[in-house]
Amino acid sequence: MKKIVVLHSDISPEATQDELDCLIQAQTIATALKELNFQPVLVPFSLDIRQTIAKLNAFKPFAVFNLVETVASSGRLIYFAPAVLDLLKIPYTGCPTEAVLQTSNKPLAKRILQGFGIATPDWLEQDGTEYRRQKAKRYLIKSAWEHASIGLDEKSLIEYQSKEFVLQAMKRREKRLGGSCFAEAYIEGREFNVALIARKAGVLVLPIAEMLFHDYAPDRLRIVDYKAKWDAASFEYNNTIRNFDFGAKDRSLIDRLREIALLCWKIFSLKGYARVDFRVDKKNRPWVLEINTNPCLSPDAGFAAALNQAKIKYTEAIGLILADAVNRF
Repeated sequence: MKKIVVLHSDISPEATQDELDCLIQAQTIATALKELNFQPVLVPFSLDIRQTIAKLNAFKPFAVFNLVETVASSGRLIYFAPAVLDLLKIPYTGCPTEAVLQTSNKPLAKRILQGFGIATPDWLEQDGTEYRRQKAKRYLIKSAWEHASIGLDEKSLIEYQSKEFVLQAMKRREKRLGGSCFAEAYIEGREFNVALIARKAGVLVLPIAEMLFHDYAPDRLRIVDYKAKWDAASFEYNNTIRNFDFGAKDRSLIDRLREIALLCWKIFSLKGYARVDFRVDKKNRPWVLEINTNPCLSPDAGFAAALNQAKIKYTEAIGLILADAVNRF
C-alpha cells in the first residue's frame, strides 16, 4: 500500500480556532486516503527544517498531501513547505512554491493582478506605496500575509482622511494582523467565492458561491470577517450564508467570474485546487480580492460545499488532487 504523508501545520498549545482547523482537515483527508487504498501518515511541518526533512526521508512517501497553512503560527512562512518538498523532489498536492509565495503576500498578488489588467481594489502599503485611482472613501485594514480573516472585524473599516491617517491606523493594528498589513479600498456590494480543481481534462470551475448577509442592519459591515468564519456563537457566523442559486439576470456576471478565475489560475500557474475571492460593486463590476492557493478542505467549508453542488464526492476530489500532484511530478 502506497504511503501518503499528510503534511500539516505544527499546531501550538495556544493555537486559535483557525489553526486547529488544519488538524480537522488532516484527519478528514486521511480518512479519504484510506478509502482510496493509500496509507496516510500525519506529519506536522516544524520550523526545525532538518527535523521535518528527516521525518519525510524516513517515511519515503509516494506523495505528500500539503496542508501547511502556517509555520511557527505565521502565515508568511507558508511557502516553506512546498520549497522543502521541491528540494526533496517529493510529489506534493496543490500549488507550487512560486504560486504560494506570490499569492500569500496579498499586496504582491494585487500588483501582479494589476499588471495583467485584472481589477483589484485600490490599496496602500505600509511603506507608503499607494495605488489609488478610484478615490474610495473607506478602506479595510487587512493582514498582508495571514489568511482565514485573521484580525478582520468591524473596526477594520476606516474613513480615508489622508494617506498619513491610514498609515497611522495600519501601525496601530499591525500586531493583531501578524505584524504586516495593508489598507484596501472597500467595495460596497456582493461577495463571491470561486473554487477550482484540476482534472485530467483540465481545470474545472466548481459552482460559484455568493456569501449572503442575512438580517444585517443597514449600517452593519457586510464582510466575511473572523467571527463569520470561526465564532460559531456569533451573529456573523450564523447569518453569513452561502448561496449557489442564481437567476438569469446574474448569468453574465457568473460567466465573468468564471472567466477571471480561470485567468488567475493561468497567471499564477495554480495547480491542484485553489479559490479566488471577489467583490462585485453596484455597477456589477468584479474585483479580485485574493487568490487562495491552500483553501480550507474541512467537510463543512466552502470548497466541500462547492464539490457537493458539482456532485463530486469528497473522496473523489481528494483523489483528483492527489492524481494531479503525481502526474505533475
